[in-house]
Amino acid sequence: MNSDIPFSSHRDNRFYQGLTATFVANALQAVNFLGDRFLRKPHHVSSAIEDLYRHSMDSAFSVTESFLVTGAPHASAYYPRDFAWFYPDVLDPATIMDAQDAVRRARLLEKSVRLLLEAVRANVVTTTIVPAGRGLYLGVNYFSRPSDTLLGILAGLQQMISADQRASSYLAMSQCAHAGRLLLAEYGVDLKRAILQLAGELEPFDHDGARYLLCDVNAPRSAATDTRAERRRFVTNACVYTTFAWGVQLGVVDENELKRLLGRELSQYKQELLRLFGKDGYVRHSLDGPTGSPTSSIALDFVSVHRGFWDLSEASERALFAVTTDLVIAEPRFRIPGTSHFLVSADNPRNKMIHKIAAPAYQGRSSWPTFNVEFADRMLDFDEFSGSDTYRAYAQGILKDIQTSTEVHGGYQELLSEQGLKYRTWAYKGAVAHSWFPRFLSVWSRAFGTPLLHWND
Repeated sequence: MNSDIPFSSHRDNRFYQGLTATFVANALQAVNFLGDRFLRKPHHVSSAIEDLYRHSMDSAFSVTESFLVTGAPHASAYYPRDFAWFYPDVLDPATIMDAQDAVRRARLLEKSVRLLLEAVRANVVTTTIVPAGRGLYLGVNYFSRPSDTLLGILAGLQQMISADQRASSYLAMSQCAHAGRLLLAEYGVDLKRAILQLAGELEPFDHDGARYLLCDVNAPRSAATDTRAERRRFVTNACVYTTFAWGVQLGVVDENELKRLLGRELSQYKQELLRLFGKDGYVRHSLDGPTGSPTSSIALDFVSVHRGFWDLSEASERALFAVTTDLVIAEPRFRIPGTSHFLVSADNPRNKMIHKIAAPAYQGRSSWPTFNVEFADRMLDFDEFSGSDTYRAYAQGILKDIQTSTEVHGGYQELLSEQGLKYRTWAYKGAVAHSWFPRFLSVWSRAFGTPLLHWND
């Protein structure tokens, strides 16, 4: 493959949303799931993690792909949030196998981010974009309006722009960084409009004599575990704060403009969120619903995203994170027995009818390996900022168990069941998250000080 990246040129893509678009998108997604259920053929790959990784990268970044996808049954739809939650290390040189792999990744990342930016320009900011024909895309929300779509788009841009800041011999990294800067210049005004619109949608929430700003006071907003269908969630609001912070860092929006809309400094806005959701000494995942035991009020997605909400440079923030982390570690209901695989929550949240039929426990009594990787990474952040070695052994245990499950199940899983088995429901024949694999390798290197896998380019 030529070392020059064949970056995509602008096409006349069209984006639609509304009742008709939602109906058509739902029908297309149903076909996608049924096709996966009845047509997916198992891939017989060596159980050696090196072979599994190479197969995963060949699948995730195939030259035939038009967009970066997970490998799960719903992969034919596009999820902007994934660039923040699941794809932050696509361009980590230590996870790239060779120059050809680097070119494929950079090409696909640029195509993906450009398409999402075109959707923003068309004012289609949704949780999901479903292709409906050549150059035709439908924006639809599953199951509520997004809180982290813009965050994902900014994360994709950040990754592109910073690609040449890591030591690498791959020409593709500098080319991708240049392409990212061009995208930022081309679509910066559209991103700014969308971010300011998000800021204007925040609603006042009065509690204990103080007034806060939340994105989901009266209705749920989508985040990584969006189908929990809860209002006033920590993770959705943490995503909104991070969107504002990243928008300022990238120069998309001026902090003073946000201050005028929010009526407060960004730093104050964050401290208020910590005070509201951490008023009991730990991070409560939602203010919606009755107060239960501490562990019943925590969800693992509190770890937020890579370089996201948690700064951990202040002692008070570290203390809140540590108490929440210790509650999760100490509660047996948070673990797959005999492992360091942590489940999304200790108690199953409310389920809508579709989850009872197609995906029971998807947001509760199941393990998302990628959340476990982020949990391990936040633990390492804590140790770094506190100058301690409090959580390194826990982080290493998490990563070793993910390595084991990857080898046992023949690939990096999107989900594991409460019993540690492949997550299988009628609708999910199997969900192997090929493109989430690099993030695991990046955090492994950080936790152990040495790469899990080595390549010679």
